[in-house]
Amino acid sequence: MEQWRYIVVEGAIGVGKTSLVKLLGEESNAHCILEDNQSNPFLPDFYRDPKKFAFHTQIFFLIHRYIQQSEILQQDLLKQGGILCDYLLEKDRIFANLNLDAKEIELYNQIYALLVKDAPRPDLVIYLQARPQVLLERIRKRGIEFERSIPLHYLERLTKAYNEYFFHYDETPLLVVDTSEINFVQHSADFEALKKEMKAMKRGTQYFKPLGSPR
Repeated sequence: MEQWRYIVVEGAIGVGKTSLVKLLGEESNAHCILEDNQSNPFLPDFYRDPKKFAFHTQIFFLIHRYIQQSEILQQDLLKQGGILCDYLLEKDRIFANLNLDAKEIELYNQIYALLVKDAPRPDLVIYLQARPQVLLERIRKRGIEFERSIPLHYLERLTKAYNEYFFHYDETPLLVVDTSEINFVQHSADFEALKKEMKAMKRGTQYFKPLGSPR
């Protein structure tokens, strides 16, 4: 991991982004930037009534993410042991395009263009994938109350949008990991295998589909 100063872990809700960042952080001196979804006051309302609260939810996330990313430059965190982050700032548009109507997207894009232009770019992005049904099972298992109403069809749309985005992604080296059958937290062998892939990463996009964890 030493060759990567700024690593971002991405993927749909429930895929295990934050858990992996925390594991990687325990083995390094990197500064961990974790998104606190529960701090968004509009999120419970969004899951209850997406059409009414999508714009409020998205703008809150965009500004919150922008503030966190600005601190990387302001505090020069890249010189203090590196950075691990559980979101890619540019992915904010995945959710915006999925949930906002045409007029809202037009306003959102104007705000987005102002905020994102000076954001720091990661050295490596790890995109975690999982089947929508697996995501739903993991979401329900972690037991966050307002997430219980997330329907499978929303996760199917979200997974498709993520896959389309990263199919065209070429801004940084990209490691795509299928996590449907593995668990980095419960099985150390899965985590060790991933670290080997990270060390072997160079340029372009690589795909990693490890053997399933023991049951």
